[in-house]
Amino acid sequence: MLPAQQGIAGVRAAPGPAVTEGAAQVWQEPSVLLVEDDEADALLVEELVADCSPGMRLTWVRSLAEACEALAKAPFECVLLDLHLPDSHGLDGVARIRQHADVAVVVLTGLAEESTGLAAVAAGAQDYLVKGRVDVELFGRAVRYAVQRKLAEQAAAALRTGLLRAEENRRLERGLLPTPLLRDTTGLEVVARYRPGREQALIGGDFYDVVQTPDGSVHVLIGDVSGHGPDEAALGVGLRIAWRTLVVSGATGVRQLRTLEEILIAERTGAHIFATLTSVELLPDGGSAQVTRAGHPGLLLRTGGDVRWIEVAGGPALGVLPGGMATWPVQRLDLPDDGALVLFTDGLFEGRTGPGNQRLGEEGLLELALAAARLPAEAFVDELIGRAESLAEEYGGLVDDVAVLHVRRHRLPTGSEEA
Repeated sequence: MLPAQQGIAGVRAAPGPAVTEGAAQVWQEPSVLLVEDDEADALLVEELVADCSPGMRLTWVRSLAEACEALAKAPFECVLLDLHLPDSHGLDGVARIRQHADVAVVVLTGLAEESTGLAAVAAGAQDYLVKGRVDVELFGRAVRYAVQRKLAEQAAAALRTGLLRAEENRRLERGLLPTPLLRDTTGLEVVARYRPGREQALIGGDFYDVVQTPDGSVHVLIGDVSGHGPDEAALGVGLRIAWRTLVVSGATGVRQLRTLEEILIAERTGAHIFATLTSVELLPDGGSAQVTRAGHPGLLLRTGGDVRWIEVAGGPALGVLPGGMATWPVQRLDLPDDGALVLFTDGLFEGRTGPGNQRLGEEGLLELALAAARLPAEAFVDELIGRAESLAEEYGGLVDDVAVLHVRRHRLPTGSEEA
């Protein structure tokens, strides 16, 4: 007979939710919490548990308050809940159990309360049993099915959450991966690639953009917000959109970066967050560019079968120095005929490629670029990323985000004008 008690007591152990071992299903003892103030009814449940095969572990409490305490202290797969308790009556008990734990609930009702049992199922319980009409087989099947139905509900809820998160990530990605705003693509070649870090699933803090202004200049941006996840991705989207707006309104150089830094400081989630970026203005004649660099890696200059690493003078990353103290020089870069600029984030060369802390690094990246120097633009970018991934694969892969922009502007013949 169940002992009379004020607290919680274990009654009988015996196997519960199914787990997969190879191709076989093994039923392990579920942990069941009985919430029943009537000792005679509790004894009937204990006898049903004793005769069940496979069995279950039973814990008995007399009130909803004790049930909530038990659920807070230990995990249970199923709650057998009487609807008439000293501190709860009717469907309120179902609601309070569901507030305290995401657990299967089987309601125990009287002979004249079958409609109440149906209402409890509608309110979130997995099943109901009518006292006095329950045999061992029905009891065991009801508990097992309730547990499985709850697992199915949890899996469906997780799937819905995953789909919603994926949709949010896709919206962020659309902000991170913009369509270039170009007025005239004559003589202009743009190849962009974005690869999120393996550990960050869909999104990260890297961003880029390409905008052509009415004077024919082509403005190119690549940047990287420190950290990973939705907050950093959202900040990257905000900076990219702000940069596009500044370019369209005519703001360039130091004024552009100072405004972006103000936005970063206002929008970031912590004082430790910063952003690196490189902003390039390809002048209309195609023979030169203006480069502004804020703590970002250098860039590659492709011409013919040659590739060079270019690292113009720059300033600190955005958000590192107190407001107004940072300066960023604007550097002029002469471009050879049909020269292409390749901008990228540091995730491309920071992957581990050997034991310890051995990484590809800037020199290794330049070697990869030289080996692929004669490939067309798209093949060159894909080969660069593919080779970096291959070298890092054995040591965890490229765990940081990677963004790459390949921009080539063919020089206009002397005396010609763009439409």
